[in-house]
Amino acid sequence: MRTHRFFPILAAVLLVVFAGASALSAQEKAITQDQIPKVVMDALLAKFPKASIDKCTKAREFFTIVYDIEFNQEGRKFEADIKENGTYINYEKSIEAAALPKAVSDAIVKKYPNSVMKEIMEETEVKGKTEKLSGYEVVLQLADGREAEVKVSPAGKVIEDTGPRKA
Repeated sequence: MRTHRFFPILAAVLLVVFAGASALSAQEKAITQDQIPKVVMDALLAKFPKASIDKCTKAREFFTIVYDIEFNQEGRKFEADIKENGTYINYEKSIEAAALPKAVSDAIVKKYPNSVMKEIMEETEVKGKTEKLSGYEVVLQLADGREAEVKVSPAGKVIEDTGPRKA
C-alpha cells in the first residue's frame, strides 16, 4: 500500500526533470549584428578580420549561450559557433567538391549515387588553441529532386545523415 504514495512523488520528480531538461536545450533566436556581444565579435574578427555577417542566431545549449554566425569573407561562405565568453566551439568554411578527400567523396557517392553536391562545408573543431578538422557537411541534390545532408569524417565514415527530404 505504501507504493501508491510513491507514484505521485515520482511523477512530480519526473515532471521537474523533463521541464528542466527542455529549458536547457537549444532554443534558437535570430538576432541582429548589433546584438552580438563585443567579446563574441572580437573573437570572430580576430580569426576572420574581413568577415561580413549575413545571419546570426543565439541559443542556449545546456548552461551556455552560443552564437551561430553565418558570414562571408573574401567571397567564401563561413559559419562559426562561438560561446558568449568569446570561446570558439567550431567553424566551417565552404570548399569545392574537388577539394574533398577521396575517402569522403567515395562515401558520399556510395551512400547517394547520382546525387549532386550543392554545398560543402569543411568543419574544424576548436579546443583551446588546438584546431582539428572534424568533418565535412555536404548538402546533396538527389536524382528524385529531394535533398539530403550528410556529415562525413575525414576518413570517409558517415557520421550524420538526414536522409532524403523535400527540397
